[in-house]
Amino acid sequence: MSAPTQRVTIKDVAAAAGVSKGAVSIAFNHRPGLAESTRERIFAAARELGWAPNSSARSLSTQRIDTIGLALCRPARLLGLEPFYMEFISGIESVLAERSCSLLLRLVSGLEEEIALQEAWWRERQIGGSVLVDFHRDDPRVEPLRRLGIPAVAVGHPDLTGGIPSLWTDDATAMAEAVRYLAALGHRHIARVGGPPGLGHSAIRERAFQDTLHQLGLGPGTQMTTGFAGEDGARATRSLLLRPERPTAIVYDNDIMAVAGLGVAAEMGVAVPADLSLLAWDDSQLCRLTHPTLSAMSHDVHGFGAEVARELFAVIAGREVRPHPVRTPSLTPRASTSAPRAPRS
Repeated sequence: MSAPTQRVTIKDVAAAAGVSKGAVSIAFNHRPGLAESTRERIFAAARELGWAPNSSARSLSTQRIDTIGLALCRPARLLGLEPFYMEFISGIESVLAERSCSLLLRLVSGLEEEIALQEAWWRERQIGGSVLVDFHRDDPRVEPLRRLGIPAVAVGHPDLTGGIPSLWTDDATAMAEAVRYLAALGHRHIARVGGPPGLGHSAIRERAFQDTLHQLGLGPGTQMTTGFAGEDGARATRSLLLRPERPTAIVYDNDIMAVAGLGVAAEMGVAVPADLSLLAWDDSQLCRLTHPTLSAMSHDVHGFGAEVARELFAVIAGREVRPHPVRTPSLTPRASTSAPRAPRS
């Protein structure tokens, strides 16, 4: 039987970097007195050994934990237009304001860049913890962030988050409700315009969409996967409406794509809702400002962000946080959905 792996300590880091334990402490507490080359050598040794100050050591520091991190893999232009994340961040900020804390928000181009960023934030003591979003199957962030011991809360189903404390919405139940509602109106050809298939919540919605259609005896539904931008939603809608057997109802994975889809229907002379019903996800002011107004699967995104922030502070404080769902999105019918027009005789 092999001997158990010995836990890496500050002494090991000091030895690897050729410095004293005090120098390692100075580097990680960002105190003056070290050459920059020495500081970087210490950080490199810590990375190589997979070591970071644990939560107990951090609590002994006089540095206040007054910042949490959030990295988003989104183009800056899209983030400014996306109501979901604006509402979600406002919910986080509402809790941070109560504690006189700040949010450190960064946009990244991919998951590998986020891993490096999170490691730098933690190594350089810029944050007390992180909110992690947009989980993929076998997400590469899980193992390195757990190894570093970064206090974190994941926004995603526990099947995706690898044991990191998580909160999520029950997208499968919500999608089933959306499909059953449209079927009850009389729609038999229902399509879905979904987000990138690599995202875990997109895959969950995709399965629930097909499973519900199958249970209703409506056969395989048409699904198109795309980005979350308006132009993506417009392009997917145009493709669906150009098909010989076009759908009479479309479910979108966010409200931006649904608004764009409404514009495409008008462009192509397709009447909403007489010829085509549209149903958005998330709900926002956008859905209430269109004509006709957009039906949507609504949930309290602001409250979701606030609950995530509260749970992160519990993790930072060392309390156990069990994974749990937040309130499931529910149907808000508006003027964009109705029974399909009877075919002309």
